[in-house]
Amino acid sequence: MTDTPDAIVLFSGGLDSILAARLLQSQGLAVRCLHCTSPFFGDAAAVASWQERYGLDIRSLDVSEDFAALLRRRPVYGFGKVMNPCVDCKILLLRQARLYMQAVGGRVLATGEVLGQRPMSQRRDTLHVIMRDAGVSDVLLRPLCAQHLPPVPAEVEGLVDRSRLLGISGRGRSEQLALAAHYGLKTIPTPGGGCRLTERENARRYWPVLTRRAQPEAADFALANLGRQFWRSAPEGEYWLSVGRNSADNQRLAAAARPGDALITLKDLPGPLALARDGATWPPPVLEEAAALTASYAPKAVALAAPVMLRARWRDNGRELAVMPRRPQGHADLWREPAWEEVRSEIRAEMRAALQARETGARSAPRCVKADCGRRL
Repeated sequence: MTDTPDAIVLFSGGLDSILAARLLQSQGLAVRCLHCTSPFFGDAAAVASWQERYGLDIRSLDVSEDFAALLRRRPVYGFGKVMNPCVDCKILLLRQARLYMQAVGGRVLATGEVLGQRPMSQRRDTLHVIMRDAGVSDVLLRPLCAQHLPPVPAEVEGLVDRSRLLGISGRGRSEQLALAAHYGLKTIPTPGGGCRLTERENARRYWPVLTRRAQPEAADFALANLGRQFWRSAPEGEYWLSVGRNSADNQRLAAAARPGDALITLKDLPGPLALARDGATWPPPVLEEAAALTASYAPKAVALAAPVMLRARWRDNGRELAVMPRRPQGHADLWREPAWEEVRSEIRAEMRAALQARETGARSAPRCVKADCGRRL
């Protein structure tokens, strides 16, 4: 392990970040990798195996709450094809990495970015925007594509040898694979973004959390990763139920419960555990609907064709409910998860509205009165 690293490398677990770290190591720098985690990306549990496999010093950093705040205020540079705020995400991670670098006495910050590899976040203009908005222009190095970019202070000052950095660009992988062979990497990570926000099925889970919860927190998005997800709309608000699919889900849901949540279980039969977010305050009829829906996923309860008993418990209180196992039919507002097409439509409508607001604001902004000033104030 490195006591005082020279370089902090943002580490996703993918090949490019591994190569960036090894490339700097080959120049004699003490390198520490920083793996950021949230409900949407990262795997803190994998850090130990990565250290052993790749011979790197790797630490994890939880950025969950910062990322939840980013989503709440909406990304400045918008979403990608699904719900992925790639540009804003990289800006956030670099800001956090700089703070970490300063705390441990590092001198340079590096990433495994490759010019032109990703259409949203790795174009030349976007790379500049990310570096500028993250406030890392004086410390950021991109070793794999440095030859295509202007020299940065770490190169000018001689901390790294620019002639030994690379000029990879585009979406091909042949140069990275050749470099991996050079470094003797026996395990090559499969390509992929590793971000759940790029996947439609996950967006269906996250978007209701973002738009129907008053102030969604990281724990809410983490809950959206578990079990079957159901929402019920009502004039008084939104109700959210997560139903376990197996024993592992049940254990995770139980661990995710907060003081105001209700945990719903069958009293005398095996079946799923369900978590009703803020369920301690739900009206009795809504809680009964949730119990009936939960029981409908217990085959033995369904087979009885009769009412079954369930417990709903919260804090040191709760109640028992006798319900027929059933799933609501034919009512658009009862216990459903939005379809991807519905979520996509809502995302696009929100992005259009935000763009129109920015354009209106830009048109109404006063111009600089100096003759040689062509910018807006």
